[in-house]
Amino acid sequence: MAGKITFELVSPERLVLSKSVDMVIMPGSEGEFGVLVGHAPILATLDPGVVAVHDGGQIIDRIFVAGGFAEVTAERCVVLAEDATPVKNIDVVAAASALREAEAGTDQAALKLARARVAATQR
Repeated sequence: MAGKITFELVSPERLVLSKSVDMVIMPGSEGEFGVLVGHAPILATLDPGVVAVHDGGQIIDRIFVAGGFAEVTAERCVVLAEDATPVKNIDVVAAASALREAEAGTDQAALKLARARVAATQR
């Protein structure tokens, strides 16, 4: 199905991105999933990971989200993220340090988040 889907990524602080794109791939809690125009309506929880925004046959944005929710309709996809950072802005040294700290602790959610943040910098 040809056409564009309106994509919006919102964090508690601001509207991170709003544009019409070809496809969005997200880190769903049940696994990665892609959204194209005409997608069936769904509500999905998101795990920490990278939202990849595709347009014109290429990835135009890669944004790390620390989890959240996605609402998808046939014409629109809205992501409400707990935190959103462009992958290019992630401090690799700080992410690695946070991972070491999380590995030494007992908080499994912090460990999952730290692992996802480090993995985002390695793609």
